Amino acid sequence: MKVPTWQAFPVVIVAALLGACGAEMKDDTADAQPAAVRAVPVASVAVTAQTRAVGVLAPRDEIRLAFKVGGVVDSVRVESGDIVRKGQVLAELKRAEVDAAVSQAAEGVEKARRDLERARQLRIDEVATEEQVQDLTTAYNVARSNVDAARFNARFARIEAPADGIVFERMVESGEQVQPGQPVMVLGSTASGWVVRVGLADRDVVRVEPGATAQVTFDAFPGRAFEGKVTRIGAAADRVTGTFEVEIEVQPQGARFARGLVAKVALPLSPLPDVAPSATVVPVTALVEADGQRATVYVLDREKNVARRKDVTLGPLLGEQVIVTAGLVTGESVITDGAAWLTDGRSVRVVADDRG
Repeated sequence: MKVPTWQAFPVVIVAALLGACGAEMKDDTADAQPAAVRAVPVASVAVTAQTRAVGVLAPRDEIRLAFKVGGVVDSVRVESGDIVRKGQVLAELKRAEVDAAVSQAAEGVEKARRDLERARQLRIDEVATEEQVQDLTTAYNVARSNVDAARFNARFARIEAPADGIVFERMVESGEQVQPGQPVMVLGSTASGWVVRVGLADRDVVRVEPGATAQVTFDAFPGRAFEGKVTRIGAAADRVTGTFEVEIEVQPQGARFARGLVAKVALPLSPLPDVAPSATVVPVTALVEADGQRATVYVLDREKNVARRKDVTLGPLLGEQVIVTAGLVTGESVITDGAAWLTDGRSVRVVADDRG
């Protein structure tokens, strides 16, 4: 028999209420069951002041090579990634225009010489004045300087490697027109070593010492740490980022370094006079609520097997742990896994206890 629509409403409402009651009863039942959690003891560790930063690996010396004069590129003899030796020819300009400039300057010298000799002879005959002779002498000296400059420019119409290194970037091709000083390629000098440059905040950079040993890791070399040394500390902040650049020298130690590898650096800092040598720490995963230096954790009450909510005061991070300056004592156990779903006084069942 078909049920009228108006008679179906109470059934739907009753079903919804029964479903809600069932869900509520189910939730109450779930709350009555001990929550499975993991407990970790509150530890006291020695505090080693350090800061972490991310930087990029590069040769200490990167040289942007360019022609002294403008012209048309005749040849570029290297590609990006090529290893070159000091004195090796890397690129050349077409010589026609450059050689013509040398010839023109040389002809100018010859003309100035003839004019000067004629003036000196006329001076003997008292036809030319001493001032005219002096002016032509000056013109001759200028012409000689011009030919020296033309020959100098001609020598730099080709680019030679100033040191052993690696070609990082090739910027032009044969047949292109280049201007004087326009970069043609970037060369990294391997003789000067490799460095990682990082930016530090002012509060950290003043506590970094020159020569300090740093630990450097790369995603490109997982599981491997490289020893670095602080070789330079910036004296002024970057105008854009407000950070101070710190340079860390790194030895390849057999690794194949490449420009642009992302590096993670751990730098030691000089201790502050008001910082204790040891501190109470808990895993970051134990924090269920945090606002600045205030946070909340759950502590395991082992006698009653319940979770107790505690407010704590936080200090700085130490890797995957955080310093707790107030609210906990060494020997207590904080709950990590499962803490996010707890309430104060909730019964718990410890499935993993990291004591000892």
